[in-house]
Amino acid sequence: MIDNPYYGRETQGEFKLYDLGNLVLEDGETLRGAKLAYRTFGRLNAEKSNAILVTTWFSGTGKVMADVYVGRDHALNPDEYFIIVVDQIGSGVSSSPQNSPAPQSMAKFPKLRIGDDVRAQHRFVTEHFGIERLALVVGGSMGGQQVYEWAVRYPDMVVRAAPIAATARISHHQAIFVDVCADALMSDPGWNGGWYNSGHDVRDGMDRLARIVATLGWSPQFYQEERWRNVLGMSSPDDFINGVMKAYFEPMDPNVLLCEMWKWQRADVSRHTGGDLPTALKRITAKTYVMPISHDMFFPPHECEADCALIERAELKLIHTPEGHMGLNGFEPGYISQVDEHLRALLNN
Repeated sequence: MIDNPYYGRETQGEFKLYDLGNLVLEDGETLRGAKLAYRTFGRLNAEKSNAILVTTWFSGTGKVMADVYVGRDHALNPDEYFIIVVDQIGSGVSSSPQNSPAPQSMAKFPKLRIGDDVRAQHRFVTEHFGIERLALVVGGSMGGQQVYEWAVRYPDMVVRAAPIAATARISHHQAIFVDVCADALMSDPGWNGGWYNSGHDVRDGMDRLARIVATLGWSPQFYQEERWRNVLGMSSPDDFINGVMKAYFEPMDPNVLLCEMWKWQRADVSRHTGGDLPTALKRITAKTYVMPISHDMFFPPHECEADCALIERAELKLIHTPEGHMGLNGFEPGYISQVDEHLRALLNN
């Protein structure tokens, strides 16, 4: 185990831990003493009909989702809804490589899938809160992959679904990209097979990862229009890489990122139907808004549109932002205003 303050309350704010006990994983191993980190906003009504579940993305935590997407001035308004923000397992705050005891710590942390997250979340919301229907499940990127898993696995429980900048099945293009990201970390001598003393031992690998993510996470227009200057206040591309991208990844744990990458590469709801994606997406009964980002190179809009066409009660709601995939973080005010507009319409539908 490693005490990494980045994943503690001083950085992440207040959260609670739900004890799942022993969680048998999709690939057969058991995660012992599994814990799910969560935070809630608002009150659950007497009918338990106003619950919204918010999921997290790669490298992101519940704090990011709460800070950017939840509030009285947003569609996810705690005055109207009971909002549950849950950290995926392996993300550093819930049970993860760096905070789990031996023999499942560090490089021996079990391999998880998106399905394991969703089964754990389902147990949590049904057992802890007694919720039988979710008014909305929403998340971006890997969080959106969880939204698809929820809607396919538990169609009778999900009233509305909003996958943002995500697809129901990972593309070959993305899988190869994630391989490169993983190689950036594991090729650092400080990686030491996953048995480093501190994440800072893998600083060179983390810096390489930061530059790789910068190539596809942000759009060409972001660089061409020098939006790193007027949106983020950075003085040059090098200033942006060092002051934003490297600074973002540096405090994180490499095993945590690799755990999430492994899940990211294997997200695929069609495994429920023998690889038949159209049949899997036909299981979805939720009113669904598929919400791609216009300049996204991780989950390009045309891939999201193809998924949308296979879902009976789905509408495509394109979010326009030149930031690309990293626009999810809400750097540009115009991004979150579009998200709020679409989510308000969905919740009123």
